[in-house]
Amino acid sequence: MAALGWLTPRRRSATARSVLAGEASAEAARKSSEEAQETARTAAEEPVFPVIGDTSAAAFFDLDNTVMQGAAIFHFGRGLYKRKFFETRDLARFAWQQAWFRLAGVEDPEHMQDARDSALSIVKGHRVVELQTIGEEIYDEYMADRIWPGTRALAQAHLDAGQKVWLVTAAPVEIATVIARRLGLTGALGTVAESVDGIYTGRLVGEPLHGPAKAEAVRALASAEGLDLARCAAYSDSHNDIPMLSLVGHPYAINPDAKLRKHAREKDWRLRDYRTGRKAAKVGIPAAAGVGAVAGGTAAAIALSRRRR
Repeated sequence: MAALGWLTPRRRSATARSVLAGEASAEAARKSSEEAQETARTAAEEPVFPVIGDTSAAAFFDLDNTVMQGAAIFHFGRGLYKRKFFETRDLARFAWQQAWFRLAGVEDPEHMQDARDSALSIVKGHRVVELQTIGEEIYDEYMADRIWPGTRALAQAHLDAGQKVWLVTAAPVEIATVIARRLGLTGALGTVAESVDGIYTGRLVGEPLHGPAKAEAVRALASAEGLDLARCAAYSDSHNDIPMLSLVGHPYAINPDAKLRKHAREKDWRLRDYRTGRKAAKVGIPAAAGVGAVAGGTAAAIALSRRRR
């Protein structure tokens, strides 16, 4: 038995260790309880948002890289390319634009202008009804799987509270309306392409709904709907939408670019980031992203090739 004594802990050491373990456990339990109470107090102090039944409030969501990964106009272009609205030309350049936008999460004015110009040139002469029908198909093919679940949940919270939720985007209003309807949102504000007798002319009505124009659209809609902008919320990823975000009492920076993130922190705006793999942009484009973009193509390709002729 003496030979086995080394296997049995000494009573005194075991007691000391037991006391230490007990004290540590009690301290951890006390701290955990205090933290839980503090969290509960903080939650109780913060007002519930969105406020259920507050019909004087509404929510305004940017689309590209806020509600959906990438740019809607680029995905629309992929669908038009698939339907042979234009030939395979200069696709690599536009594929790079789309892949860059998805990874960097920053709008490039020149890229977006190319996309808008090309889309207008391609739809010219086509019927509005035709593009609306194709838009429904393209949503299922290229957009449905690119909706950010986190942003979708935010929009649903407003809907569940009985509030209206609008998309506000530079994308064509026809595309934006399809997306809003598929997500169960109230409606959409978007760029309006001119049409005569139901046929696109290839021109815009006014200018793209971008930057300050978005703020003016929200202000006009709020006035028409009898909304209190101080009680409304707005969500965007881009610093270009600071005018719109600044209009409302509850601005959110969603997947923000660097400038918006900095501005949001200075203004103490709430931030949400649902992106993953952002570091990949610093080391190069993943093969899947590059191949997917090249394979899809876009409406900008034909516009670029026409300008080079």
